[in-house]
Amino acid sequence: MGTATQNGEPGKARLGALSALRAGGAFIAADVGGTNARVAAVRTDADGGIELLSWQRYPCDDYPDLAAILARFLADHPAHAGVDCMVIASAGVVLGDEVINSNLPWRISLSGLRQRLALRELHVVNDFEAAAHGTACLGPADTRLLTPGLEASCEGTALVIGPGTGLGAAFRIPRGGSATVLPTEAGMTAFAPGSERELDLLRWMWRQGNRHVCTEQLLSGPGLVNIHAALRDSAGLPTVPMDPAAISTAARAGDAVAHEAVRIFCALLGSVIGDLVVIGSARSVFIAGGIVPQIVDFLPQSDFRTRLIEKGAMRPVLERVPVRLIQNERLGVLGAAIWYLQYLMQDERREFLPVSQSPLS
Repeated sequence: MGTATQNGEPGKARLGALSALRAGGAFIAADVGGTNARVAAVRTDADGGIELLSWQRYPCDDYPDLAAILARFLADHPAHAGVDCMVIASAGVVLGDEVINSNLPWRISLSGLRQRLALRELHVVNDFEAAAHGTACLGPADTRLLTPGLEASCEGTALVIGPGTGLGAAFRIPRGGSATVLPTEAGMTAFAPGSERELDLLRWMWRQGNRHVCTEQLLSGPGLVNIHAALRDSAGLPTVPMDPAAISTAARAGDAVAHEAVRIFCALLGSVIGDLVVIGSARSVFIAGGIVPQIVDFLPQSDFRTRLIEKGAMRPVLERVPVRLIQNERLGVLGAAIWYLQYLMQDERREFLPVSQSPLS
């Protein structure tokens, strides 16, 4: 997704915002997913560190639109007083004035948000671009190593991936004291079966009328539901509506179909991670929340690791890539805040370049 930026007063307004933040000013950072929106008032300290003054999670289905959620936060948290700058991390694609995302329960109008919330400055950044920036803030207690025996820290490009309401992924490439993040739409790529059982899943999806079966239709919360439904159908069992949590609970209780569905999901997760590591030359992997915490105990007994590393000649490389599960729910708002501060600093550097000097020279 491209980054959308709307400023009331370009240039000087942004420099004023940076100066205010350095003096202890605040801004709003939000992380908007298909299920929940997480919102925080953020302040920076003199050293550029980030402090969350207040933080709240809101179920998206409980509100008529995003503006209602943000207005509720601003009304409930006094830390927002005088704040007129906001950055929103969201899945989807920015087209003109709207954020287009099939997983959100409502449309997002950028001009509508600015007007209703009286914002001077508004930015929208890809949710996994923000998550990738947020990994720079993670400490040892914020992650769980899923590949025992591998070095816990690894320099170089990091892949951040998360199957939730959809499937998001981004690459974080360190550059000196900062980083470049490359967001992707990996969830929209064509699903690639890696076994006969997965080929049956693809055929089942075709029979449901899907001409293009994308990866996130099987590797996401709704994807686990699709896998479970396909397995029940192939076994001649009646359709039983179950959400991902119910499927994982049934798998633990000994339900054979639910257990197979979760095992297939884990194998697909490993396969897709391996593909993206190869594509991006990643040296480490972070799995960001979503459905994985609900099924993390199934990973060791599944083909997750085998499918991750079995990529032909790349196996020796993949065997050395550590994978961690992020266990910090505030990752998205932290990442959005880091993106915003980096944006302001880059804009300040451009502002003070001599007229004859190119920003790329």
